[in-house]
Amino acid sequence: MDKGKLKSIVSSRAFVVFNTLFMAAFVVITLYPVLNTLAIAFNDGTDALRGGIYLWPRKFTLKNYITVLHKESIVTGAYITVLRTVIGTLASLATNALLAFIVSRKRFLFRSQLSLFWVITMYVNGGLIPTFLLYKNLGLTNSFWVYVIPGMISAFNMLVLRTYMEGLPDALEESAQLDGAGYMTIFVKIISPLCKPVYATVALFVAVGHWNSWFDAMLYNRMSEQYTTLQYELMKLLSSVMSQTTSLESAKNASGAVTPNSIRAAATILTMLPIICLYPFLQRYFVTGLTIGGVKE
Repeated sequence: MDKGKLKSIVSSRAFVVFNTLFMAAFVVITLYPVLNTLAIAFNDGTDALRGGIYLWPRKFTLKNYITVLHKESIVTGAYITVLRTVIGTLASLATNALLAFIVSRKRFLFRSQLSLFWVITMYVNGGLIPTFLLYKNLGLTNSFWVYVIPGMISAFNMLVLRTYMEGLPDALEESAQLDGAGYMTIFVKIISPLCKPVYATVALFVAVGHWNSWFDAMLYNRMSEQYTTLQYELMKLLSSVMSQTTSLESAKNASGAVTPNSIRAAATILTMLPIICLYPFLQRYFVTGLTIGGVKE
């Protein structure tokens, strides 16, 4: 074996070892905060103040979760959050996909001008007060639909979908038109099945945004408790525990003493758990949707 080939083999093996160690360290760094938060969430709050909790709770308890879930508004907020996430994601995906399909057609007039207009809206908006007044005049405040209707059209998501659709072969549409198919038939039966990866990517973006949103609940539905959201209720609970402005006497009688740190950990786990459970089912489409179209032939 000559020296050049031996050097190539050694370099290749060294790269594999280094890459494996790097990725293992990256996984540990990524997972440790989550596992540490989970351990604190299941640990007694007073005991957690001593420190020394890393990957496993020292004194296992459900007190923190009982405190978080004790309030009736938490259940209402969870119901509204799930409802807005499902309806909002489906509505946003349908409207953005249909709009992207229209703009991606080469025969559509002013497609470049409209695309430029939507790009401008990504950087320029009316501001908080004009937006609030607009929603109030439209009757969206103190309403569930303030969570859904304003977010149905997103310039960023529409441009992502449009870019993906433009990468599909034109022959698919032309052959369908020769068979007498209209644009709606082409969109539903030909384009949409091929856009599953980018649909899953956009759906994950929108769903995470709806799930984590709390500012709109505070701004537009603050006086309507029936339209509160889970994130807003958890934020209020965490703020009350942190500032000690709320005693939570009933929760303490049922679960014992809690601490701000343990409450924060439990609220964090409850917030991220649904998205963590959803992501593995969309991961394959998510990765494909981000990578396809990156290289043009």
